Amino acid sequence: MTDSEQPTPEPPMELAHLSWLLGTWAGVGLGHYPTITPFRFFQEATFANDGRPFLSYHSRSWLIDEEGTRIRPSGTEVGYLRPLPDNEVELLLQHPTGISEVWYGRVEITDLVDATITGARMELTTDGIMRTQTAKEVNAGHRLYGLVAGELLWTYDMAAVGEPIQNHLSARLRPPAS
Repeated sequence: MTDSEQPTPEPPMELAHLSWLLGTWAGVGLGHYPTITPFRFFQEATFANDGRPFLSYHSRSWLIDEEGTRIRPSGTEVGYLRPLPDNEVELLLQHPTGISEVWYGRVEITDLVDATITGARMELTTDGIMRTQTAKEVNAGHRLYGLVAGELLWTYDMAAVGEPIQNHLSARLRPPAS
């Protein structure tokens, strides 16, 4: 049996409070910052599990025009979301632009229907940011993810290039295909 033929294992119980993230989400977002021209982007974000007690994460995006046509690739990031006791989490992120981040936060389940999470939020703050000599100066970050009315909403605030922490990115992503 090849890896592609292997059945997908059930996520371990340690990930129950993160199960609402599983799958590939896609949708449109907005980006802005005092040092750049505002832009629109299309994003695909995948949260997956292979049976071990963490979620893998991969996000990629493309700049889009007003009609939603992809212009060119934009940001991408990969990482791992790991559960901690008491619904706390840590997120390890890597960016091809030379930035590595450690985030800590907490998950709150806001709605549960028939043992299925239908409302949740995860709030994260950077604990450490490392960057290569050629990477953009990023000093702090704050992320908020929410499961609202069946969609994944998220926002990212950052302090970078001499600017105080403020909103940089936000998006509304549709749920995984059933």
